[in-house]
Parts: sequence; structure tokens; C-alpha cells
Amino acid sequence: MTHQAHLLALSGMFILVLMTIGLWFAYLLGVRAQRRARKGWSCWRLGSFSLGCGLLVIALSPSMVEWGHNDLRGHMTQHLLLGMFAPIALMLGTPGTLLLRSVPVVRARRIMQLAGTPPARWLSHPVTALVLDIGGLYLLYLTPLYQLSFSEPLVHVGLHLHFVLAGYLFCWSIAGPDPAPHRPGMFVRLVVLFAAIAAHSTLGKLMYAHGFPKDAGHSLAEIEAAAQLMYYGGDLAELLLALVFFATWYRHRHAPDNDWQTADRRAQQ
Repeated sequence: MTHQAHLLALSGMFILVLMTIGLWFAYLLGVRAQRRARKGWSCWRLGSFSLGCGLLVIALSPSMVEWGHNDLRGHMTQHLLLGMFAPIALMLGTPGTLLLRSVPVVRARRIMQLAGTPPARWLSHPVTALVLDIGGLYLLYLTPLYQLSFSEPLVHVGLHLHFVLAGYLFCWSIAGPDPAPHRPGMFVRLVVLFAAIAAHSTLGKLMYAHGFPKDAGHSLAEIEAAAQLMYYGGDLAELLLALVFFATWYRHRHAPDNDWQTADRRAQQ
């Protein structure tokens, strides 16, 4: 990447950091409104969402960007933070529920109707989310896309944004406590989660055994270390997601009057 392209990439990362901070402030305003209306909002949710935003800021910080630019291990650390750990924390902050509880009834009804349309249901299906999330990683590391991302700033920034959005979509489709009126049952989501674990582990093994990404200027030892980081770091993140999945399922099973049903009744009034 040329010096000018590198500066453009850093500028793009700075914009993503500003967007993250803006999202956090919007969340805080929503929480403040809930508490002023005496509806209450869990400190755990606020803390989780704040943690997710903090992980995004760390992953997009100049020092982390420089590490990721010069070392595949740094790039892999960014991937784990942006695409796996931060999305889990953001998901547990239930921003969708906060949005539904904050907007007027008519707008909440429209949001729920939009969530029930075929395109939205297709996009939010766990299988679609799996393809976008894990499939994107296969495309990145097993094709020349990785090398291209270091010569094209827009591609570089777009990939980091994709990490976050696809990671969040996958986590939410599997275990999100936020509203999901047409989410598949527990068995389907569990199968997709196991498929994601297997696919993620297989990619790590392919990178370790065959030296992917190839012709990217990384030594074999560096690639092997990054592949191990992907393998074990991914396992840890997916274990956390599995724990959240079962905890959310247990909570909804024994406390059916959840936020989604409350918002649904509110929208129908």
C-alpha cells in the first residue's frame, strides 16, 4: 500500500471510529429517555453495548491498524475483535429492543412490519448470515482479495465494516435477545452454529497447512501463528455465543413476557 493509500485507509478507519462513538451516544440518549420515562433499562445491557463499542474503537485505533497492516497476526486480532467479540457484546446490549421502546407506536409498528417482509426475513436467516460472515472470510483469505485490500483503501475499509455488520448479523440471528418475529427454531440455529464452528476451524487449518493467504508478503511462521489465533480465538468466541444462545433460550422459555412481546402489544394498541 502506498503512503497516500495508507493515509486514506487511516482516514476511513477514523470515520468508522466516529460512527461507533456516534452510535454509542445515540444508545445513551435512548437509555436516558427510558429512565426519564421510568421504564428502566438494565445496567448490564448498557455495559455490554459500551464494551462492544469499546472493542470496536480499540480494533480501529491507529496502533491496531498499523499492526494489522504490517503483521497478519495483528490483522487476525482485528478480525476477531471486529467480527466476533464486539458483535456479541453489542448484541447483548439489545439495541433493537431499545429502538422499539423509544420510537412512537406507529413507527414501531412499521419497523415490525419491515422485519416481517421476505427480503428482511431472508437476510436475517441464520444460513444467510453464516454465508455472509464465514463465507466472506473464505473469500478474503483464499483469494487475491486480501492482497487487493492493501492496495485499495475503499476495499480495506469496506472489509472492516463487513466484519462488524456480518458478525453482528450472524450473532443476532443465532442468539440475539432482540426482536425476531420469524427467527427459525432452536434446532435450526444450533445446527447453523455448529456449521459455523466447523467452517471457521477448517479455514484456520487450511491457512496453517497451505500458507494462505499466498503471495501476501507474510512469512510461513507468521501465517501459522495467525491461523492458530483464528482457530483458538474463534473457538472461544463461538463458545461464548453458544453460552449466550442457551442462556437466551432458557430465559425466553421461562419468562415468555419478553421485550419483543411487550413492544408487539404496544404497537397493536
